[in-house]
Amino acid sequence: MNSQAERTQVLVVGAGPVGLSLAIELGLRGVAVTLVEQRSRTGAQPRAKTTNVRSMQHLRRWGVADALRAAAPLPHDYPTDIVFSTTLFGRTLAVIENAFEGAKRRDPRFPEPAQWVPQYTVEKVLHERIAQLPSVHVIAGAAFESFIQSTHAVTATIRELASGAPRTIAAQYLVGADGARSRVREVMGARMTGDHAFALNYNLIVRIPELEQHPPSRRAIMYWTVNPEAPGVLSPLDGGGVWAFGILLPPGTNEISDQELVGRLCATIGRPMQVEILERDIWAAHRLIADRYRDQRVFLAGDACHLHPPYGGFGMNLGVADGVDLGWKLAAVLQGLGGDLLLASYEEERRAVHQRTIAAAIENYRTLSDHLVRDALNDDTPDGERAREEVRAAILAAKTREFKSLGVVLGSHYENSPVIVADGTPSPPAQHAEFEPCARPGCLAPHAWLDDGSSLYDHFGLSLSLLVLAESGLPTARAIADAAQAARVPLKVLDLRSAGLGQLYEAPLALIRPDQHVAWRGADANAAALIHMVRGAEAKTTTRRTAPWETLTGT
Repeated sequence: MNSQAERTQVLVVGAGPVGLSLAIELGLRGVAVTLVEQRSRTGAQPRAKTTNVRSMQHLRRWGVADALRAAAPLPHDYPTDIVFSTTLFGRTLAVIENAFEGAKRRDPRFPEPAQWVPQYTVEKVLHERIAQLPSVHVIAGAAFESFIQSTHAVTATIRELASGAPRTIAAQYLVGADGARSRVREVMGARMTGDHAFALNYNLIVRIPELEQHPPSRRAIMYWTVNPEAPGVLSPLDGGGVWAFGILLPPGTNEISDQELVGRLCATIGRPMQVEILERDIWAAHRLIADRYRDQRVFLAGDACHLHPPYGGFGMNLGVADGVDLGWKLAAVLQGLGGDLLLASYEEERRAVHQRTIAAAIENYRTLSDHLVRDALNDDTPDGERAREEVRAAILAAKTREFKSLGVVLGSHYENSPVIVADGTPSPPAQHAEFEPCARPGCLAPHAWLDDGSSLYDHFGLSLSLLVLAESGLPTARAIADAAQAARVPLKVLDLRSAGLGQLYEAPLALIRPDQHVAWRGADANAAALIHMVRGAEAKTTTRRTAPWETLTGT
């Protein structure tokens, strides 16, 4: 390690939602983190606009869910509906209500509904949380250039953009959360594989004063317009007449004039309006995934290791979950509570979730506004009525899955993880829209509201949590607590015998990880072996091969 280098435990390149989430997970546990961010991350472009129920669960754990809702530009009671119409003020073709489960109501399946909010607002709230964590340090206006690593450390070179001065930072781990054009990935030598550039899309951020005074009669977070002249998507970003407008560029077209853009926007609205262009962005959809997420002490997270079309609101949220998974595992290893198998499980667990989610986004991308156009949609004729009914049926058949995806958001689970103790029960069926809570190891812990009005999740700890759900589990619970103490692994024991959750978890005991996934459930366990496995310690040699649940059951 360079004796002149600045030192930290974890160096994170990229201070977007992924890097910030990772830093919060580490900072909450007192791990020294240095965040390096090259861009100013200012401007009107929202990037993501949906913080889904899973990400909101994490924000609740971090104590900032309410802060994000308070900072969100649209009113608290703003409906999260999707309207499909011929123009913004034209004929309504279909409506999908409560998209992304964003309705502000209490739901037994999760503690926090989704929030429609620009990504720059999410980043602002996360930065404010970072400022409360003394072990996290942010270096703004600096670019990562390279790294070298040894068995015990990784040393990175960054360059301050204002002065051009180089800086050297030595860390125990480096994480590239630096987006689609990841420099960390490039230096690491990982390759993105899959399909590049399906089509070019043009996004505008615009201010339309007239829409502030006279908005559409039906409020919605997205208006998909279906007409031959200007199919596209309009989304309100705040109450000041600022909207996002997206269109698909025709094949072979790489640019479009402002005059034509405004013309198409007014055609989408359905009448001329004064438009101020605030920001432009041309982007291409990809389906790509890195061939590896790790090189010894260097990891990739978020868009640095997976990319997909932004249809379904998965992108930022998928990266936040990467940061959470990697964050608690790095902290455990750095604090001597976990072994390298815990770090090996990061790619094992997340890759399968990435692949499933990417497939869902690709399916959503198959049907865009352009594909729904039919002749006579605006005609007051029998042909027009038939065309509108045909399009309505096509919308509900093809697009409901994009906005009703709780089975993907909460139902993705970890199979074959080296730190999950399988119990021999079958894997839950893969569902897209529907979500059935399941306590099988690897799944997200089933949620419940307790009698005092709190969420069960509110009582989980920063390390492992042991749920005691029935009297029969008490002896094993004591043994697990003793084994955790002997291994110096923090364990929070929650006595929930009176909460009536035994049927929900189908076991008297359940061991929950910091990320709210079930690590083990059952009645009996070899407590020392259980703690050994879930913390990712190297497997002990045995005289015979056994399935995990065989190794861990019994006394």
